[in-house]
Order: sequence, then C-alpha cells, then structure tokens
Amino acid sequence: GAEGSTLMSYFSKHQIQALKPKITFSTLRDLQCPVLQSNDLQGKPEESCSTEELFEWLGAVLNQVSLDNKSSSFLSTYCCPEPNTVVEKAFLCTITGFIIPEKIIQLLEQLCCYFSEPKLAYWLTLTVHGFADSPVSWRESEHGFHKGGENLYNFVIFRNLDYWLHMAVGAHDDCPP
Repeated sequence: GAEGSTLMSYFSKHQIQALKPKITFSTLRDLQCPVLQSNDLQGKPEESCSTEELFEWLGAVLNQVSLDNKSSSFLSTYCCPEPNTVVEKAFLCTITGFIIPEKIIQLLEQLCCYFSEPKLAYWLTLTVHGFADSPVSWRESEHGFHKGGENLYNFVIFRNLDYWLHMAVGAHDDCPP
C-alpha cells in the first residue's frame, strides 16, 4: 500500500541499501591451542582441557589477546590452559553483518565437510555473536544490555562429528530452552 511505497522512496532517496556481510580472513601462526577430548567436557589434568577453559581461550584468540603471560603486559597476563599444543597455522574467518539462521546452518555443514578431506585439524569452531545492543534475545524476552550485552553461542565440532555447544547471555536475559 501507500505505506510501502513511502518507505521505498525514503530508502531510495537516502540511498540506504542492504549491507552485504563483510568477510575477513587471517592466518594465526604458531598458535597455542588447548588439547580437547570430545567425550570429556570437564577435562582431565594433563590429558585435556574443559569446555570453560576452551571458551575463555577462544575469547582471547578472537580478541587478539597475547597468550604468552608477559608480566610487562598491561592488557592481559592470560596464558593458554594446560595441556596445550602449538598449531603451526590456524585460519580465522570473520563474517560481519546480518546473517539469517539458514546461512549459519549452511556454514556449519560446510565446516563439517572439512573433516572429510585429509586435513590435520582435530576440531574447529563456529561462534555466532549477536549485537550487544540487540533488542531481542532467546525466547520471548527483550535483550537486557545492562553491562556487557552478552549474546552468543559457539559450536565446537570434532573430527568424529561430536560437538559441544556453548551459550552465553547476560544475567537479566532468558536462557535458551
């Protein structure tokens, strides 16, 4: 109706266009990675790291925080959890934009295909992060911004196609079912 055509003329007049997602690739060299066992979520001393340790490590990697625990660092003295292994090359792909759930499922399926080729990775991860000030969260609740606006989930997929799923929301938000 008239409302639709008014909106269309507004968008064309102000040249507002749908933004294509921005994709960036980077290679992380000699990256310290936690050792994980798909069937051991709690981790075992000297054998594998827990899901919480992995989640914390992932946050440091995605925010490009140094993992070498230098006392001279004003930013962070974080170090990779034990046990860990050094990976010669790790690939990081970041897609920024409004991405529909179907595309996320497609990405997950494509990532799983990675294991069918003779690759060396034991696991890979996909993090989906909502905007901190997004008006919606899971279920019927509004998204409470309050402090950090946490609003994300993270898949860790293993070579045998087992997976872990982390979910993080702010203290005032509903947790997903």
